[in-house]
Amino acid sequence: METIIVTGASSGFGEAISRRFLAEGYNVIAIARRADRLENLSIDYPGKVHCLAIDIIDKCAVEECLSNLPVAFNNVIALINNAGLSLGFGPALDNSLTDWETMINTNIVALLHITKHMLSSFKEKNRGHIINIGSVAAYYPYIGSNVYGATKAFVHNFTLNLKTDLEGTKIRASCISPGLSKTEFALVRFKGDLNKADSLYENKTYLTAENIAETVFWTFSLPENVNINVLEVMPTGQSFGLGFTKKQDEK
Repeated sequence: METIIVTGASSGFGEAISRRFLAEGYNVIAIARRADRLENLSIDYPGKVHCLAIDIIDKCAVEECLSNLPVAFNNVIALINNAGLSLGFGPALDNSLTDWETMINTNIVALLHITKHMLSSFKEKNRGHIINIGSVAAYYPYIGSNVYGATKAFVHNFTLNLKTDLEGTKIRASCISPGLSKTEFALVRFKGDLNKADSLYENKTYLTAENIAETVFWTFSLPENVNINVLEVMPTGQSFGLGFTKKQDEK
């Protein structure tokens, strides 16, 4: 059975992406730390989900699990590098070095480890699709985005450089860069402060996790001779960076 790996699959984009592929009949290897959240996917899609409740930054655990997949899940044809986070919203001088290191390890180092691991398998079958979830923060600087924006700029450029390395193969590489999206992402950024997280969306239009899941699936489902290099996705109320028009009342 054709299988998709999704990192950060326990909530937000990752959960929605997993459900989108599962609805189309694919098997999913769901990677995230929260086993209870992953279990919900297994309950909803019995026999279709292989849950790996591990920390994506644990290189040894990732390699061990992916090197010993059940037969039903060993035909991996796509890797969705969704796991990522942003911590803090202040200027660089006020931010925690520990938070910076966590973002770098999760958004960059872990992505590199799992990508490197899967490239060998994709090369062997001369087929595969690596879809990296970036961010418009990679292109439009704003106060407080410092290291987070830099990590997503890395993801953007790594994807494009990886695409050049894959020339002559049928392996695809894409970067999907969402704008303002309402998920648990903001709650993590503000370290559990629900009021601050909710204020980010006040009077603004925003993307949903399902919007991004549909975008990812569309990118994947195109003919195999078509490669979406970079796709920037914003809600209609967002122009560039943190430029927003006020949310219009629904009629």
